[in-house]
Amino acid sequence: MSSSSPHHCSAVASSLTSTLSLPIEPPGAAAVEPTMLPSLFLLLLVLVSGTAAAGQAHDDAAARRTMEEFAGFPASDSDGGASPLRVDSENLQRQIDELASFSDSPAPSVTRVLYSDKDVQARRYIKGIMKQLGLVVREDAVGNIFGRWVGSEAGLGAVATGSHVDAIPFSGKYDGVVGVLGALEAISVLQRSGFQPKRSLEVIMFTSEEPTRFGISCLGSRLMAGSKELAQSLKGTFDNQNVSFVDAAGSAGYKIHPENLHNVFLNQDTYFSFIELHIEQGPILEKEGVPIGIVTAIAAPASIKVEFEGNGGHAGAVLMPARNDAGLAAAELALAVEKHVLESGSIDTVGTVGILQLHPGAINSIPSKSHLEIDLRDIDEKRRNDVIQKVHQSAINISKIRAVELSEFKIINQDPPALSDKSVVNAMEFSAKQLGLQYKLMISRAYHDSLFMARVSPMGMIFIPCYKGYSHKPEEYASPEDMANGVQMLALTMAKLSLE
Repeated sequence: MSSSSPHHCSAVASSLTSTLSLPIEPPGAAAVEPTMLPSLFLLLLVLVSGTAAAGQAHDDAAARRTMEEFAGFPASDSDGGASPLRVDSENLQRQIDELASFSDSPAPSVTRVLYSDKDVQARRYIKGIMKQLGLVVREDAVGNIFGRWVGSEAGLGAVATGSHVDAIPFSGKYDGVVGVLGALEAISVLQRSGFQPKRSLEVIMFTSEEPTRFGISCLGSRLMAGSKELAQSLKGTFDNQNVSFVDAAGSAGYKIHPENLHNVFLNQDTYFSFIELHIEQGPILEKEGVPIGIVTAIAAPASIKVEFEGNGGHAGAVLMPARNDAGLAAAELALAVEKHVLESGSIDTVGTVGILQLHPGAINSIPSKSHLEIDLRDIDEKRRNDVIQKVHQSAINISKIRAVELSEFKIINQDPPALSDKSVVNAMEFSAKQLGLQYKLMISRAYHDSLFMARVSPMGMIFIPCYKGYSHKPEEYASPEDMANGVQMLALTMAKLSLE
């Protein structure tokens, strides 16, 4: 994004002066104090003028003089005359590509599992960028990484942003990564502008948002949100190679003393707000041609493990009336999950049987054991829990009819949904309008670290489109233009909240 002509900047200045002199927030939202106007005005002027004048002739020097006149301090010239709030899309894409090279699977796929060598390399890469930006970098006991730009009133709760960089096997390079590298680019954008934060701004790289290694989703943010149950269970948690969580963390350089995991917990006043930038992981924004999604709620998952046990036997010798087939019990339950979800009457209720395993797993052997893992989600907690109860009752009925044992029906997690905070949504809507970006209020049906950050801070999320809604696969893609829109939205939203 480049600066506009002086005439255009003057027009924008006049418009924004009028805008900022009037109530620009919806009723009940925090007003912009007069002392905030110089820094905030600089952001609005450059972001709006640069967006509106893209592709036109520019006079960067004149635009800079105009910005400095209203801002009250000199705009940085570190880019050799470039617009001080231009998103460096080329550098952002280069960083995404470099991070994708830290992978245990060949390109274009990405595999980066918690505490693996590639995960350690990715962590080192992120910390390096944070240090290049002059951020104060720290890590907690499980490897959540924090990069802080200290504000002028450092004692106030900070404005935080961030996401994750771990990747499930053979996935893509944008999930989570846009919310970390994009957040660091937003910090860089603000620094280049000469903006000075009042509240500190902090970028967080969360540990293990994906449940790949230890079966625990959002491990880092769950702990930060104060999950005592998780802190206790991690003491005896092992991966499928029988490596303990403590040993795995130790191999990555995190010497964990299990009794000190509570030190990861955040105080309720640590953050003033939290905003996560993320690809949508669905097709709606791309299909409707809308560049920005503002998330109003996150549907929380419930995860269930189910096991049936039958008698098994030879596929040819045991006649059909005499069978106690654990495999058919599992298949019948999978269909029951679909039935109960559809019966909820809401499009927001979804259910998936993502794992179905049979033992002994031979074509000529009747399954003697079956194992299912079920994912149920809804933004309405009661409605989701009603579906869980119906699925449980179906499992009991199926076991009786098919004369097999329901040996396990275990709810692994049953998290409540999260609502975005009105103050953060208002700030995001304000930013979108000032940037001239069309936006859509929407629900996130995938869970994110924001789900747990909402327990300790007012939360919001910014979605950008991704190609065909693809995610968790190598074809995952977000365009430089869409990422730049998201970074601009994040930068302006963070700046506005920082000055409150």
